[in-house]
Amino acid sequence: MKTFVPKKEQIEKKWWLVNAENKVLGRLATEVAILLRGKRKPEFVNFLDIGDFVIVINAERIKLTGKKIEQKKYYSHSGYPGGIKEKTLKELLEKKPEEIIKKAVWGMIPKNKLGREAYKKLKVYKGSHHPHEAQKPEEYQF
Repeated sequence: MKTFVPKKEQIEKKWWLVNAENKVLGRLATEVAILLRGKRKPEFVNFLDIGDFVIVINAERIKLTGKKIEQKKYYSHSGYPGGIKEKTLKELLEKKPEEIIKKAVWGMIPKNKLGREAYKKLKVYKGSHHPHEAQKPEEYQF
């Protein structure tokens, strides 16, 4: 018996709408990463991109546990000596709440060509409105 490997024409990609309101950041990120990779599909193979598109709304209403809001820090470096910058989760939540979800999901997908393709299918928005109504996304409950 041969192993079934889907062809590109056979792969069906859906659009999912995830409401981040009152969802814990890590649990939301794992569910989104699973949808982006397509791991819940029966035809999943780890060397093909068969995942779906995911729209996350209400990113500013994410729930955080513990003391993460004051203690968690995000670092970036300009490449120059002494060019390291740090922002707390609270600062990032006020200015760019969608970046928090993007960074959490990026940490849960592979760091290769396949992971970058999956990451491009993630759309995160601050409010409850998004420009993807034409794709008719289905609401994803978990």
